[in-house]
Amino acid sequence: MMNRPVATIVAGTLLACSAIAGAQTTSAPAAAPNKDVHVISTQDLDMLRKDIRSQKKQLMAQNLTLTDADATKFWPIYDQYVAELSKIKDKQYAMFQEYADHFGTMSDEQANSLLKQLLDVDVAATQLRAKYLPIFSKAIGGRKGATWAQLDRRIQMMVDLQLSSQTPLIQAQGK
Repeated sequence: MMNRPVATIVAGTLLACSAIAGAQTTSAPAAAPNKDVHVISTQDLDMLRKDIRSQKKQLMAQNLTLTDADATKFWPIYDQYVAELSKIKDKQYAMFQEYADHFGTMSDEQANSLLKQLLDVDVAATQLRAKYLPIFSKAIGGRKGATWAQLDRRIQMMVDLQLSSQTPLIQAQGK
């Protein structure tokens, strides 16, 4: 179980996701698509991602019990992991932007392509976590490494759930 401050941080992250994603759900269907205007600004998306990364790091620090020696080993590896994960997540956020840009005019092919790309991102993120599990385990021990993976997965699932629950279904765009 997460403690109260951690739950508060997660709730804040989810609310931030909801605010950004909510702008998409209320604005996208009403407006005609315009390739020059994004429903979710790149700046807002970048700020959201930076905030999520910061809050994830805080959650890790609060929930992963590390000695000073462990922390010295853990955080550089964590930063490297986050840098690699950010490259994968770049694709996911680009897909959210593309979805918002084409909402209401998306073809069957575009819809299938976006969903395949989203599944590919999920697989890549899971493979990255699997790649880093033995690295973390070697650096800080098996239980702490497993705890890192568990926390990382839980936090990401909460963020993904919030984003996906605020994203209108493809079929909602009408015919």
